[in-house]
Amino acid sequence: MTEKRHIIFDTDTGIDDALALLYLAGRDDVEIAAVTSVYGNTPVEAALVNIARVLTVAGLSDVPVARGAAGPINGEPRIAAHVHGVDGLGDVFTDSPSPANLVAESSAELIVKMLREKPGYYDLLPVGPMTNIGLALEIEPELLTLARSTVIMGGSGPFPPLGAVQMVDANIHNDPEAARRMFAAPRSELVMVGVNVTAGTIVDEQAVQALHRAGTEWGTFSAQILESYMDFYQYAWGRRVSPAHDGLAAALLVQPEWITESRFGPVNITSDGFFTRAHLMETDSGLPVSWPSDPAPVTHVVMDVDREAFLADFIEVLSGRGGGARP
Repeated sequence: MTEKRHIIFDTDTGIDDALALLYLAGRDDVEIAAVTSVYGNTPVEAALVNIARVLTVAGLSDVPVARGAAGPINGEPRIAAHVHGVDGLGDVFTDSPSPANLVAESSAELIVKMLREKPGYYDLLPVGPMTNIGLALEIEPELLTLARSTVIMGGSGPFPPLGAVQMVDANIHNDPEAARRMFAAPRSELVMVGVNVTAGTIVDEQAVQALHRAGTEWGTFSAQILESYMDFYQYAWGRRVSPAHDGLAAALLVQPEWITESRFGPVNITSDGFFTRAHLMETDSGLPVSWPSDPAPVTHVVMDVDREAFLADFIEVLSGRGGGARP
């Protein structure tokens, strides 16, 4: 029997976050134990609205939801309305639902409370800026050792090949201090699913049409918001496609066998004066970087994945066709 994962989903609920949450809700081998909100793709209040919307579609309105950080530990928030729309889901909805089970604790407090109550039981899945994790580490410095595992959507892998251009590492760029705290903290396991792999994991035009044709509430919801995502990404590739950033991180938490290549080592926060990233302290060829790196525990850095298996499963579940535990 496939082991059930009990997931705390920490999210700045934009389009790819919403799809990742719905995907997890559709899998029989997952329990969404709590959803904690944070700013990022959209302001934190809109993130809460979008959590409520997804949980309603999924029939999971009783899941505990927490209000999280409205901005980074230092500085001002950067809101990605140009990518996700003003409301975070492409501005295709007119209602503003509230979570049915909003708890009194902040996101950071709820994460600490749950991990302390059941050490080794929950998997932590942050797919927005790492602010709630950074704040939770102030309360409980051993936080990540209390999680069964922590899988993040963020980071940029090792340094790229000479001349290569990488996608913006938005979740790290939005709160470098919180990310620095997380990568320096002791942990049971920390898996980094970065833009080095998510940028090439593409939901294409045929996949969106399959969602439209499904004739289900899940498929229609997923297709609607994906169309809005593609309004932005079409100007990157000249096609109406989009990366499955957060969906891939969610899938690799429950299907780690879809990771086909990895590296392991310390991750540091770096900046070139324009963008801030989380990098494995290695060059593309595996050599050490040309400056002294800060010591840090080992992070599992994903380098490549079985995209065909992931995308087929992702679209099947989002179509509302059921999500049995995978062999």
